[in-house]
Amino acid sequence: MNKKAIYAVVICALIAGTNGLLIKYVTSMTTGSIAWFRAIIPVLFILPVLSKGGMLHFKGNTKKVLIASTINAARMYLYLIAFIYTSIGNAVVLFYTYPLFVAAIETIHFKVKMKRSQTLFLLLAFVGIVITYLGKPFSFESDDFIGMMAAIGASIGYAITVVIFKSETQNYTKDQLIFFQNIVGAFVFLPFIVTLPEAKIEHLGTGVLYGFLIGIVVFKLFFFGLKHLTAATATSLMYLEVVSAILLGYFILDEKLTWNTLLGGGCIVISSFYISRLMGKKSKAEQVNPEKI
Repeated sequence: MNKKAIYAVVICALIAGTNGLLIKYVTSMTTGSIAWFRAIIPVLFILPVLSKGGMLHFKGNTKKVLIASTINAARMYLYLIAFIYTSIGNAVVLFYTYPLFVAAIETIHFKVKMKRSQTLFLLLAFVGIVITYLGKPFSFESDDFIGMMAAIGASIGYAITVVIFKSETQNYTKDQLIFFQNIVGAFVFLPFIVTLPEAKIEHLGTGVLYGFLIGIVVFKLFFFGLKHLTAATATSLMYLEVVSAILLGYFILDEKLTWNTLLGGGCIVISSFYISRLMGKKSKAEQVNPEKI
């Protein structure tokens, strides 16, 4: 079963790596309409499942998860802007700084003591961000600047939602969490459907495919893997998304791989990877020794 779980997460990461390609392909659709497909498809898929299973009676802190869903809608929009304005490599590398922000939130808000090694990895990640942006203008007239800032904003937003949803995992099923993750976005981005008649038919089909693959398949595969693997192993395998996204951008879209993207991205990915593993070990220790929580 562990092999199947590993394969599931690997496939999940590879599918997630197509994010940038799908977003850049639907050129006749607005950012808001793409976001609407990303949010509404999971909601429409999950809602009948929840209804049939009698799981529409929520027991957790609904207000808290709705706040997280609102933040996730903003994060989703920034995420799309990141891929539209800058290269896939820049966007995916900077988005994967989110474990660093999760660690920072836990340290500042929850007063979790940060180890020296975590501090050093945070500094390494900051150096990586600086290196990645070397040679690019700090101006809102620069597409790269807009895209890369949006990627960091999306990363911060995702980190906040991870912390909030994590605090409610004992009160909701995985399907309920997927539902709440997307429900606010499904309504917030609804006005953008007025732009859909202007989109090409093939792009509309890709929008549906995007919402299904990224909003449902990716999460289902990841949750299946997480059920049979440790959190540290599952999240570590997800870093294949960075590699697959960069390679797809290079081979299919002919995006250039600059030295600063590779070097800075390497610093960021290494930092995020090890901080994720340190956080995973900490969570495991807390589960084994609940009196230390």
